[in-house]
Amino acid sequence: MTKERIQKFIREHCSADDYTFSISETDSHQTRFAQNAITQHIAGPQVRISLKVSFGTKSGNSMVNLANEESLLRLIQTAEENARLAPEDPEFVPSTGAAVLPKVDNSSESTNSLSPKQMVGIVQNCIDRAKTLGATVSGMCEKHHTHKFEFTKNGFVGEDAHSTFGHSMTLKRGEVETKVSYEAKDFASFDVAKEFDRLAAQAEVLSHMQSFEPQKIAVILRPNALEELMWFMIWMMNRRESDEGFTPFTGMLDKECFGKKFSLYSTLQHPDLIAPAFKASLPNKETTWVERGILKNMPADRYWAQKTACDAQNAYNIYIPGEGTSEAEMMKMVPRGLIINRFWYIRFVDMKAGELTGMTRDGVLYFENGEVKHAVNNLRFNEIPQDVTRRILALGKEALASPYAVVPTILVEDFNFVDKTSF
Repeated sequence: MTKERIQKFIREHCSADDYTFSISETDSHQTRFAQNAITQHIAGPQVRISLKVSFGTKSGNSMVNLANEESLLRLIQTAEENARLAPEDPEFVPSTGAAVLPKVDNSSESTNSLSPKQMVGIVQNCIDRAKTLGATVSGMCEKHHTHKFEFTKNGFVGEDAHSTFGHSMTLKRGEVETKVSYEAKDFASFDVAKEFDRLAAQAEVLSHMQSFEPQKIAVILRPNALEELMWFMIWMMNRRESDEGFTPFTGMLDKECFGKKFSLYSTLQHPDLIAPAFKASLPNKETTWVERGILKNMPADRYWAQKTACDAQNAYNIYIPGEGTSEAEMMKMVPRGLIINRFWYIRFVDMKAGELTGMTRDGVLYFENGEVKHAVNNLRFNEIPQDVTRRILALGKEALASPYAVVPTILVEDFNFVDKTSF
């Protein structure tokens, strides 16, 4: 069924007082490989159709994965039954009305036209390179194109599409195992030789690892590591939770609670970033979250915006401007330190204080007197991200960390490592 027919069908058959309908169609190709052999290629479309309805302030949801009349009737009937059985929702808000959406371009022709044959060729290239090193490589090469259509009874209509390409691989040689991953909107920016060289370099350095004790020490956080910290910090910037006293940002709007070198935006303008035109029936817009250390805005849902007369807005991507300092220059700015590629298993320790814990992964390098000396074991940290921004000594040039984040490498003093990890 076309989206016009679906829209007409829902309007004719849904008897609820209000509704929000969305359909997401994704066409994916995924080439899996393990231990130097291609093991599987998965291809095909997936459809996710959801409907939220309400009778008064009682709401119900339902979901199906087929866009035919029989499935849509079942979708409507189930959502309406669920709504009638539901309790009154004290935080109910009506669906959004008509809105002007920003013009965005989140699709990439080079990604959409990437063929399975090309994907298999990329994987075979990696396997051949691994064999020359006496190593095995495993991972996945993938591309996705997603089209989303959403409308409400009150008049909102939104349509958007985006593309992503991803390639991840883990190299194992002897006792050394390490991983790199790449994800972008545009396949044309991917260089398989460059990515494999990065992987091989990590493996080589890790083969000469030395023990390192946890301590406070200067760190160079590369873009992937910084992005992983920033998403957790943004979740803590939630306007409602902050207004209710559960985060470190309570009462901090328009105040300096970050370092003066630090700014944070969500932008529709950066060509490398996916910037959805809307999220949850709400148009996205250019937003300054932090400007030179001052907290300017906080994400808020429509209920809290209505209750407190603030703006309803989403943090839909991350842009942090850099200053262009190279890693080589950063290493000369402090006597010694660590270079961090990535973090993982990040968890909240104290939401009110903003404290997180997590572990390093994929290679930690020790440098001294401006030179990398050797790799060290992985470490666990306890840190407060907004405090980290106050200790920034230098910012590198911003770079693509993921389709949703362009951020710089940063040099930070006294990063707090509290334990070693065994993996």
